[in-house]
Amino acid sequence: MDRRRLLKATVLGPLAAAGCSDEKPSGGGASGDRPSRPPRPTGPADWNALERGLDGTLIRPSDASYAQARRLYIPRYDGIEPAGIAYCKTPQDVSECIAFATQQRMPVAMRCGGHSYAGWSTGTGLVVDVSPMDTVKRDGGNAVVGAGTRLIDLYAGLADDGVGVPSGSCPTVGVAGLTLGGGIGVTSRAYGLSCDALVSVQVVTADGRVLTCDGKQNPDLFWACRGGGGGNFGAVVSFTFRAHEIAEVTPFSVRWAWSDAADVIRGWQRWAPAAPDEAWTSLRLDTQPGQATPSIEVIGVALADATRHMNALTAATGADPTSSTSQSLPYLDAMKVMGGCAGQTVEQCHVQGTLPGQRPTGAFPRTNYAGKSHIAYKPLPDNAISALLDRFDKGNDVQNRSVLMDALGGAIGRVGPGDTAFPHRKALFCVQYLAPDNAWLRATHAAMEPSMGGTAYVNYIDPDLKGWATAYYGPNLDRLKKTKAAHDPERLFRFPQAL
Repeated sequence: MDRRRLLKATVLGPLAAAGCSDEKPSGGGASGDRPSRPPRPTGPADWNALERGLDGTLIRPSDASYAQARRLYIPRYDGIEPAGIAYCKTPQDVSECIAFATQQRMPVAMRCGGHSYAGWSTGTGLVVDVSPMDTVKRDGGNAVVGAGTRLIDLYAGLADDGVGVPSGSCPTVGVAGLTLGGGIGVTSRAYGLSCDALVSVQVVTADGRVLTCDGKQNPDLFWACRGGGGGNFGAVVSFTFRAHEIAEVTPFSVRWAWSDAADVIRGWQRWAPAAPDEAWTSLRLDTQPGQATPSIEVIGVALADATRHMNALTAATGADPTSSTSQSLPYLDAMKVMGGCAGQTVEQCHVQGTLPGQRPTGAFPRTNYAGKSHIAYKPLPDNAISALLDRFDKGNDVQNRSVLMDALGGAIGRVGPGDTAFPHRKALFCVQYLAPDNAWLRATHAAMEPSMGGTAYVNYIDPDLKGWATAYYGPNLDRLKKTKAAHDPERLFRFPQAL
């Protein structure tokens, strides 16, 4: 028996034999219902053996590429030093890593794009990076997408076929984390969240099995993967999405004077969630160093001509814009515009580097920031709007600070709150707060909390958030906990806000 089969027989075999079945809930039963942990290792981890068992690449602290490999997208986490980073080429590589981490009682962190606001896609143990699994291919009306795919590659891989999958805008975000948390994007009001387009997923569970999950096979795990948060239930290695025909779309923007900001917010929040499905918009408040006053802008994407939507938005605000733009573009070009790499090649829309997920000619910058969020179920009252604007009048010449309000409604709201794990179906919009300084973020979030009702978006994971489980998952929390107990009873997949 080769080393890979031996490791799985000695570590994964006892876990499977202990009675962890695909459908079986856990908790409250006899101890024999739970897989027993392997004995605590008595010697150092055999990293060489792990490396020999991988088709992919294992990078250790002594390797020349380690300094680059351990970095996330956000530089503030550069000081974290994993014991090893495994770039997994196959589902079997992921199983191998899980077996190793289980045997060694070692923390394991799942990583794709590395955009976790809290830095939880790394750690001091083994980082399992699925970036090499990045193929995108059509399969009839579906798209089969490797879990390591960056969003720019998802769009580029389907562009020639004139189809797309509803996803986010940042080009270097990984499809796995985005989809597992729900996946709000610029076509979500027309086609639903990323998780709504899921047909099936392939998941490596804590006992090393590779499970296909859909509406009939392992349906509880499939349900949890549609909004239950990345890194909670297993390592997803492949997604099958329903593809939508999409050719040209129209990105647009409208700007106003800061003195009209209160009217713009009031008008936008009345109009945007109930606008035609083909129109998605995001209201953005920003400050920049040296900027005399903050700015307010609504950016959007229309699946057809944007003129009538821009006119309706302007009428709703009752304020005259200072500028407006719109341009019909092929979908891939439009997503480059929305992602901040307009006019660049697909290769340039990556982070620079030679490791999986990077490109030698990549030019997309890393950005140092922290984030918080709310989900708005009601329009902001006037006192909340005033409180928000007041936060932008404090120290606006010091640092970049932003609040982004992304419209929900449309197709998102036509799915029941319990039909997938993403619960916020009846919400009007999602609010994201971004800044490099935590003090401003915390104060701004606190100022808005009374109007938001303790809600948040799990993809903007917040290490400071009290009551995070209810804020992220709402009425779906209990079912998610049962799914976690059934598929990861020993909590191999854990981080500070893991279920």
